[in-house]
Amino acid sequence: MINNLIGHINSTINNKLTEDDIRLISEIFHAKKLRKHQYLIQSGDVCKIAAFVVKGALKKYTIDATGKENILELYIENWWAGDKESFMIGTPTPYYIDAYEDSELLVISKDDFTNKLSNLSFITELNNVLTERQSFQLMKRLHSSQTLTAEQKYEQLQDTYPEFFQRFPQHIIASYLGMTKETLSRIRKATAKK
Repeated sequence: MINNLIGHINSTINNKLTEDDIRLISEIFHAKKLRKHQYLIQSGDVCKIAAFVVKGALKKYTIDATGKENILELYIENWWAGDKESFMIGTPTPYYIDAYEDSELLVISKDDFTNKLSNLSFITELNNVLTERQSFQLMKRLHSSQTLTAEQKYEQLQDTYPEFFQRFPQHIIASYLGMTKETLSRIRKATAKK
């Protein structure tokens, strides 16, 4: 499992990990398994771990007053899962993250991150790259939610993350796109006829 994480880091940063870096990563990241529907974090908790998805799929969401899940993020292999603000600052998270599929993760505690990793150059570079990517992705989602039609949102997600459609059911994809499952169903039928 650790080789997945090392490969991910090496493919993200410019300078490859040293043997000392790899040894440290192997010591401080620990395997964690989640069964389907098991929580990684729940609303009100302080996020004390950052998780790298080795296998499986997770969803990050809030629950509104009617009990409806509002999907904010979806995670699959080679993605990081957690609440960065809660992890870094120690504030309670407003989010839930649970496993949509049985999942295998590599997790690091806040203490290990702060005391053993945070000042290392490869972590600084990795964090900068991932923060930049997340910032760009969030701006794209905000832009699409405010300017694109439901059909355009669907097409954009198909182009960007086609694997989501194989991994998550229609109601989760619909919530992620900010539409009803009936609207998504209509769009999928119309797209299939083209």
